[in-house]
This record gives sequence, structure tokens and C-alpha cells, in this order.
Amino acid sequence: MIGALETALRNRRDSGRKCLVPYITGGLGDDWIEIVRAAAAAGADAIEIGMPFSDPVMDGPTIQLANDQALAAGATPQSILGTLRGADIGVPTVVMTYVNLAFHGGYRRFASNLADAGVSGCILPDIPLEEIEPWAEAADEAGVETVLLAAPTAPDDRLPRICQRSRGFVYGVGLVGITGVRADLADSAKVIAGRLKSVTDKPVLVGVGVGSPKQAVEVSEVSDGVVIGSVVVQRMLDGGGPEGVGDLVAGFRSALDTRFS
Repeated sequence: MIGALETALRNRRDSGRKCLVPYITGGLGDDWIEIVRAAAAAGADAIEIGMPFSDPVMDGPTIQLANDQALAAGATPQSILGTLRGADIGVPTVVMTYVNLAFHGGYRRFASNLADAGVSGCILPDIPLEEIEPWAEAADEAGVETVLLAAPTAPDDRLPRICQRSRGFVYGVGLVGITGVRADLADSAKVIAGRLKSVTDKPVLVGVGVGSPKQAVEVSEVSDGVVIGSVVVQRMLDGGGPEGVGDLVAGFRSALDTRFS
């Protein structure tokens, strides 16, 4: 199954350019959907929307704080999907959350709700490959692309299986640890990108630890593009609003396009 998400990323890659997917916390501020639109208008190929969860085990302090603030303001899966439903964004969206939220109401119901809201893909980072099939089958049936993560510590024989089951793109995790901006790109980011590129033709994007345009360009020498999260969410927390996030995303877009064109 090649859906809207993978199609958009393949089109960008096949044009000789690099993919850019910013992460935005759903429900963080009254203007979060306007921030999504601004990121799309600034050149994002897709938008990853975080569905706030109380125990985000993969995420560092910035996204944890954003989760807490969104939940305190009343954000729920239903409210986020309700806002997305019918929203004119212009690029595919991917929901990122944790398996408890999908499991609680039933995988088929959750996948159907995503599809009804116009969401193209879903990332559930705390389901291991060995347990992904019940969710992935439900997502496939609903037309939702399940994006799988590949850690730098994954053995060589595991990567082809991750790539084969992943839909949309393969998410290379740039470092061992939690999300957050670092001063330098981890060496492991380019290594995992190269290992994945050697075993799949699906788009390979690297996230976690990619916090500046320079770092995005550096890892994209090997990968098909990047996911940027904490740097975007910090701009939201600082009150940057649609204009501030749009400017930030445009800076990443410009850096990637200048280097790869």
C-alpha cells in the first residue's frame, strides 16, 4: 500500500530534493491548527501531529512540557481529530502518540477515526515490531500508513523487517535517547540513515536530535530528509505562533533546498 504520505515523500525525493516533516503538538494553544497550516505553507512535505499523552516515554523535556500544557488545556484525541477533520492543510498529516490511546478504544476504531479525520499515517513508537501486526492490520484496512522506527542499536537482520512493514516512510532514530535539541548531530544519525538506505527503497527520514538547519543538511547527505520536533515545539512554547513556526520551517526548507537542488 502506497498512500498519500509515501506518495508525497517519494515525489519530493524523486525530484532530487529532501523531505521535511515538522512535529507539532496538537492542542498546544488555541492556534495550533493555524501553526500546522503555516508549517505546510512554509514548505513542509507532511506534518507530524503529536497527540498528547501523559507518559510520553520517547520524548524529552520540551515535548513533555508541551504534552502537559495541552492536556491541562483539555486536549483529547477526539478534540484533536475533530479539529483536523475538514481542515485545509494541503499536505499529508501523521499522528504520533502512544499505544495506550490506540488500544484503549480498540485498534480498528482508532484507525477508522484517524482516517475519518483525514489523517494519512500514524506513529506508535512503543509497539515493538514483534507486536505491531494487530495494529498494522487495522491501520492497513483503514488506509492509514503505519510508520515504524528503527533505532541505532537495531541489528542488521532486523532492519529489513522494519522497512518491509513500515508504510509512508521509515523513521530512523538519530540517537540513543529521548527527543531534544543537541549542539551537534550524533554520529549515529548518519549511520542509521545509511544502514536503512542500503536495505529499502522507501523514503528514509531521520529524526530525534535534528535541531538546526545545519544538522538537517548534514544528515540529509545520507537520508531522504528529516523530522524536526523539539525545535518546533520550543518555538510554540515560546509563543512564536504561526508566523514564528512558519519562519522556522522556512529556514529549514531553504537550507535543504540550497544544498540539494
